[in-house]
Amino acid sequence: MTDLTTLLEVGGPLAALGGGTAYARAKYPAVYWSAVGGPISTARLLSSYSSVMEACGLTVAPSRLRVLAVKATTRREVRPVPPRRGIIRPTTTGLRIRLRLAPGQEPADVAASAERLRHAWGVHAVYVTTVKPGVVELRLVGYDVLRRVRMPRKTDSGFLKVPVALREDATPFVRDYRTVPHQLTLGATLSGKSMYLRHLITGLAPEAVALVGIDCKRGVELAPFAARLSALATDPDEAAELLPALVKEMEDRYDLIKTRQGIAPDTPDEEITSDIWGLPESERPTPIVLFVDEVAELFLTATRKDEERRDEMVTQLIRLAQLGRAAGIYLEVCGQRFGAELGKGATMLRAQLTGRVCHRVNDEASAKMALGDIAPEAVSAACAIAPELPGLAVAGDTSGGWSRIRTPYLSLGDAAEICRESAHLVPDLPALKPFRPAIPVRPVETPAPAVLPRPVTD
Repeated sequence: MTDLTTLLEVGGPLAALGGGTAYARAKYPAVYWSAVGGPISTARLLSSYSSVMEACGLTVAPSRLRVLAVKATTRREVRPVPPRRGIIRPTTTGLRIRLRLAPGQEPADVAASAERLRHAWGVHAVYVTTVKPGVVELRLVGYDVLRRVRMPRKTDSGFLKVPVALREDATPFVRDYRTVPHQLTLGATLSGKSMYLRHLITGLAPEAVALVGIDCKRGVELAPFAARLSALATDPDEAAELLPALVKEMEDRYDLIKTRQGIAPDTPDEEITSDIWGLPESERPTPIVLFVDEVAELFLTATRKDEERRDEMVTQLIRLAQLGRAAGIYLEVCGQRFGAELGKGATMLRAQLTGRVCHRVNDEASAKMALGDIAPEAVSAACAIAPELPGLAVAGDTSGGWSRIRTPYLSLGDAAEICRESAHLVPDLPALKPFRPAIPVRPVETPAPAVLPRPVTD
């Protein structure tokens, strides 16, 4: 009886500790990793580094000098040499370690063994990046950071740089308009496309940038941000008037560049390689970011008159995509599908959109529209996105690289409030004044009438 009582007294706290650890691992993975998972994985890495590298085929034969030194000082067996390991640097999401490759090795050899390293050291994933010739960095991620997104505190933000999502390797995905001027974002209904758009708008709202929107769904997506928008078109008719104004603004900016840099006035815009960033800051026009939501609505036609209007709008969009970067005009095109079946000019416009973000889609053909021409191997990853993970997407660019990303949750009310607080930053662009949206007046909350006490009667 005494032994049983002692066992219960000892086993009770152990069971509670085990249950608390399991609960923290499921609900608070960052806390579990910092307290339990990180130290365990670090101990595994330190104790098994040489043997794991040898099992993965990442060791090389020792040099003759090393062989002679070992035989002269000890009698132990001369073993193959693994890559030289740097200091292990723990992070809130995993571990980082640099390896100096041995002669004859390349980063692809280490990347090919990433899955083996993941199982050997008990982490969620291992990613390999090249730091400089002969040195690679292993980023060990301790848990699925895309399950519950928490953006890093320090991000590579700056002018026209928006940290909009989190990559699967726990690094921020930054939308850099100076590097990738135009982007195509595809996704089915409830895939998180609108959430991605909110983060872009709220990230640009505090900056000296003109935001222009085309939302042919009567403005239901972009109208809440009207306080920060310089122009908004809510149907194809208004878009047909707004796009020529943007093209005219682009041409005026090219004339400004020609005048400032002494270029001949009759030089075609296509031959001008300079941009507005070469102008003095006092003369530099304000950058413009054009958001097009549900781009397919601009291509749909019912009559011949609609076809003529569609052809004009598509031509203007193509001109903006081809020539807008140098004039400081950037495109953010969103939709559910964007292929040749939309009509004339769709494929040509898509080819001008360098960046690609594909959320969950309804068929493989839609994923191929976004990623098939730049990263074919990413198509299967986009098709495997589950409906219960809204905001999860595959991001790629024309370099062929791609990664899985996910945007954190941002309510529509919070996003609209950020735009209202930044309303004073709307730049003065005379060409866009006729298209400035009406800002709705917020209703004034009237206090409830006071309840007067009633006398008690029989």
